[in-house]
Amino acid sequence: MAEEIKGIFIHHVYFWLTEPGNAHHKKLLIEGLKNLSSVQTIRRFHIGEPANTSREVIDSSYSISWILIFNNSKDQDSYQVDPIHLRFVDECKHLWKRVQVYDSVDATYA
Repeated sequence: MAEEIKGIFIHHVYFWLTEPGNAHHKKLLIEGLKNLSSVQTIRRFHIGEPANTSREVIDSSYSISWILIFNNSKDQDSYQVDPIHLRFVDECKHLWKRVQVYDSVDATYA
């Protein structure tokens, strides 16, 4: 049985590359995200790409996903203005045509 993770802030970012078939651009984005993971307030992270699954509810149109786990919203707020994050956006924004973000917090009620 999977373990529930409580009391955290999840920041899930989806990137659509400007040139989805460009392997070099995909590699540059992944390298940029790996560098970005050095921000001190990030508790855990995951860099992914669409799985080979097909169901009506699955959107696999994105190129790369980036899941970040923070201890709280304050840490996520700090990440947004961290110089490493700002440098990543400046250096990599030419690689994507769209970014979609989903933030979530614990919905479990005690």
